Amino acid sequence: MRIFHDLNVDFMGKRNMFYAISSALILIGLINIFVRGFAFGIDFKGGLEVALQFDKPVNITQIRNEASNIGLGEVEVKTFGSDRSILIRSEIQEVPNNLFSQIQSNVEKTIDASQPGLSRKIIDKSSSSITYSFDSTKALDKIIQDLNTADFQAMKTLDDSSKTNLNVRISVSDWIQSNLKEKIKDNNFKVLREERVGPKVGQELKKNALFAVGLSLLVILVYLGFRFKFSFAISAVAALFHDIFITLGIFSTLYGVIPGLNLEISLTVIGAFLTLTGYSMNDTVVVYDRVREYMKIYKTMPLKDVMNKAINRTMNRTIITGFATLLSVIILFLFGGEVLRSFAFALFIGIITGTYSSIFVASVFVLEYANRSKKKIEF
Repeated sequence: MRIFHDLNVDFMGKRNMFYAISSALILIGLINIFVRGFAFGIDFKGGLEVALQFDKPVNITQIRNEASNIGLGEVEVKTFGSDRSILIRSEIQEVPNNLFSQIQSNVEKTIDASQPGLSRKIIDKSSSSITYSFDSTKALDKIIQDLNTADFQAMKTLDDSSKTNLNVRISVSDWIQSNLKEKIKDNNFKVLREERVGPKVGQELKKNALFAVGLSLLVILVYLGFRFKFSFAISAVAALFHDIFITLGIFSTLYGVIPGLNLEISLTVIGAFLTLTGYSMNDTVVVYDRVREYMKIYKTMPLKDVMNKAINRTMNRTIITGFATLLSVIILFLFGGEVLRSFAFALFIGIITGTYSSIFVASVFVLEYANRSKKKIEF
């Protein structure tokens, strides 16, 4: 399919306009990044995150008020995806001591109500669970059923040969869920996901993510320096920085403005950035290959005209490839679920900016370098 047959546009002659567009987008993004910052996901911040989906639309203010009064200190509550989905985040990962005794008391009241007078003793206790031992195995299944109905996580211990031991999980997530069910009785919910990341792990993941992106850019710089010229390599990596800054700026700018785009920087977004570096670089290499080919064929043609000719001839391939990829990403964004929403959105913005930079940024920088250095580029 050929959409742009015999296209003849003076892209290099319009480079000042592209400078203005790119500078404006990067400036707006940087202002938002420095003023508003980023919303980091649980991967980087650390803490506990629970995603709930209710049967009916919820009053976010009511949920926020209820969650802030359950003894966990400051709890972040926000909607995501729809008005029935709630994301609850707490920096506390283990139940505080004052709540632990209260939860233990509730567990034992449930056991007493299930099997009155049944003898028991605590054989193990940690910050996240209690293990009970009973004199008889006959009532154990009924106790587990009643505890789970009461929103406790109970199960038989796996290493118990006598089969009389019962382990009950004591977690912040269970405490949040039980309180919400008690206070919001007319709107049932289910747990979509539960994640827990330590603060040290979060900081390590953040460093590793920056290292991965930086290393990929360095490898690309070395590769293009050998395959083409160093000026081409520098221009291509500058175009990649251009894409990443604009995408990050859009994440920061849109957060809290459009409810469906309250997207956080997570490991999946870093994965999207690494994917985008490869996608954008592939587009750039296609243009560079055609530039090198035409420079060998049209040795007396000015570099500006060679650049224009190369971009015009590759435009058909660039637009069709970008459009087909965007269709897949849009479907992923709309139907891929909340877990993949940030990944798909980063890809969506990155594909657009990557296609734009391959045409209007990478080649323009090479031309500017040649004009300013007064050096002729030859292959």
